[in-house]
Amino acid sequence: MKRLVSSILLTGFLWSAANPLNILQPPAATAQFSAPGELYYTFYGQQIPLTLRSDTIAVSFKTQGGTRGFSQPPYLRLQQALQGGGGNTRGGTPPAQPLNVEVTPLGDRYALVKLLSDTLNDPNSVTKRIQQEPFVESTLPVLTRTSESEQSGTTEQTVILPNEIVLSLEPGMTNLQRNILLDRHNLEIVRSLRFSNNRYIVKSKSVSGTAVLNVANQLNGLAGIQSATPNFVQSVTSGIKEQTNHNTALSQTPQAVDKLRSKLSSLPKHGETPYPTNMLPLQWHLDSTSRRGQLLPRTDVRATEAWKKSNRGDGVVVAVIDSLIQWDHPDLVNTVYTVGDVKDKLPGEVHGWDFSGEGEGDPDTRISADEVTALQPQFKKSFELSNADLLKEYEFLAFEFSGGNPDASEGEIATLIRNYLRNEIAAEFHGTWCAGVIAARPADETGLIGVAPNAKILPVRVFGLGGEITTASLIEAVGYAASRGADVINMSLGSLMPDRELTDQIFEVLDTHPNLVIIASAGNESVDGVGFPAAIPGVLSVGATNISGNRTVYSNYGGRLDLVAPGGDTELNMSGGILTTGGTWVDGFWQGIPVPDYAWGVTLDPKGKYVQVEGTSFSAPTVSGVMALMKGEDPDRRLSRDRLVSILKETASYDGLAMTKADENQYRLQASIGFGSGMGFPFIRPSGIFPQPRPVSSQEYFFGSGLVNADAAVKKVKGE
Repeated sequence: MKRLVSSILLTGFLWSAANPLNILQPPAATAQFSAPGELYYTFYGQQIPLTLRSDTIAVSFKTQGGTRGFSQPPYLRLQQALQGGGGNTRGGTPPAQPLNVEVTPLGDRYALVKLLSDTLNDPNSVTKRIQQEPFVESTLPVLTRTSESEQSGTTEQTVILPNEIVLSLEPGMTNLQRNILLDRHNLEIVRSLRFSNNRYIVKSKSVSGTAVLNVANQLNGLAGIQSATPNFVQSVTSGIKEQTNHNTALSQTPQAVDKLRSKLSSLPKHGETPYPTNMLPLQWHLDSTSRRGQLLPRTDVRATEAWKKSNRGDGVVVAVIDSLIQWDHPDLVNTVYTVGDVKDKLPGEVHGWDFSGEGEGDPDTRISADEVTALQPQFKKSFELSNADLLKEYEFLAFEFSGGNPDASEGEIATLIRNYLRNEIAAEFHGTWCAGVIAARPADETGLIGVAPNAKILPVRVFGLGGEITTASLIEAVGYAASRGADVINMSLGSLMPDRELTDQIFEVLDTHPNLVIIASAGNESVDGVGFPAAIPGVLSVGATNISGNRTVYSNYGGRLDLVAPGGDTELNMSGGILTTGGTWVDGFWQGIPVPDYAWGVTLDPKGKYVQVEGTSFSAPTVSGVMALMKGEDPDRRLSRDRLVSILKETASYDGLAMTKADENQYRLQASIGFGSGMGFPFIRPSGIFPQPRPVSSQEYFFGSGLVNADAAVKKVKGE
């Protein structure tokens, strides 16, 4: 922490009231400039290095060139133009040759064009072809942030760099001073950020491309400017490829419905539950005794005991800041929050808000008809194509999966590809998965139950398709959730790039709302140091454990880890995952596709109404649900955030947790060379935040304060 504070003090500049127009002075000598060819942005004075990718081109589409008036979304039109050789031909010009590229959507405004084989040698010609299309606005740089990790080698974050900067001004600056500042640096305001103070999206009138990084870097440190960060467009995935590549994905589950009934009949039934459901024995994260028996230690959060002593989260609102939240799922529709009368109510706002996409956003966080149109073709191919056609169509995936599974047959590789394609689409409903873990309320005896089934979910969407997310959308989403009275904010987004604008916004929100608890996933990179935003001081970071009580192989650990909770592990068996609500049951996905009799990929049933998943993305909402149980027993909100977090940590324990031999050896080596040393080579934590190194026990190193205990936490709140 000392390192972070020092960097703030070294790079901070005060806005001088005595010289209100000192923005006209030359930039301070300490302002940072890139060396030729060096790309980076700054995070509280740290330089975060970036690399320009040569194998991928980003495309932004014109607003009027969306799906409005067209039968296809723009990314599919671009794919047809490039791969089909159609292009923008006029005056009898013959069609251009088809290009060997892969086009994938990123939200509704962008697409990524990946160059394959021969096109890698001539990216300029591909760029020219793209720019000829009338619905294309521009092509943009694609950057990669690569950081060393201690076990997994390197982790990469890929981002698009638009000509947009999030600019935060110091309090007290007048409109005149702001306008003079913008004019001097040749900037113009795109819009101000809602639910935030003194923040704007601005763009340069004189530069574009990677030069936007230099503009942002030069703005940092100037008088009157609190901070400036490029409004990166990130593509954040959910670790689906790794999960798909597990051995269990080599086969599908035939006769899924009958096999599920058979499995449930073989498991011990649970006693009293707040809502009748036959599925509880499969939800081991709530109560593991049905799966582990009475003799083995509990590895769950003891939710079933907590239900008996609590109102199960009644009166508590948990904001889920995430991707598609299909709140009309039968097990979620009765738990969604309805926004009441607020002074700044948004047009059409009822059940949360969608901050992804163009402009002001959308009042519906569920999947739209246009988004179904964008996703359904790939989904359909995974069911319709023969093995031979699938291997040909997705040659690059076949090559990748064959390398990881050298003994697999062509049929098994085809199954892997099918599950990967389907899982990618299923993962678009990541927000639905998280919402179900927190507060699902079973519609009938075949439904699921969340940790806090009487709590309400406030859906807040920030991800477009393909995991597209921007700094600006996340800043607005956090401010929105707080303004709507959320008691808890769940952020299962542990692999974002460190961002000062979001950090400052979270600081402001926490200061303004002392009872609000923000909980975030630690990240899935298996490195020492939790990811961003979990590492932000004041945010509760959560790592993941499996049904055996081990740290999951993917979970981050060490620096800034607060607690652990079940996150699932599907390596040996899909039933080791966290069972929750899915989204591909929506009818639009199945138009023209016969519903199979088998479960596929992460699904428990043929349509994907329920899924079994893994990740710290699901240990975080488990803890958010526990926090909702605790807050439900504190209706007057007399307990501050700090006290509630203290109770959560005090009642957590290492009972039922066990270290693998691999983790024991990892700790032994790290302890010998010193904590925070990064295993002896220069190491930048994925979060960009450097906790103060201190000696810790092996249990604290991998499990923080321990496994969350909902029963003990609720008891302590009631006894306060």
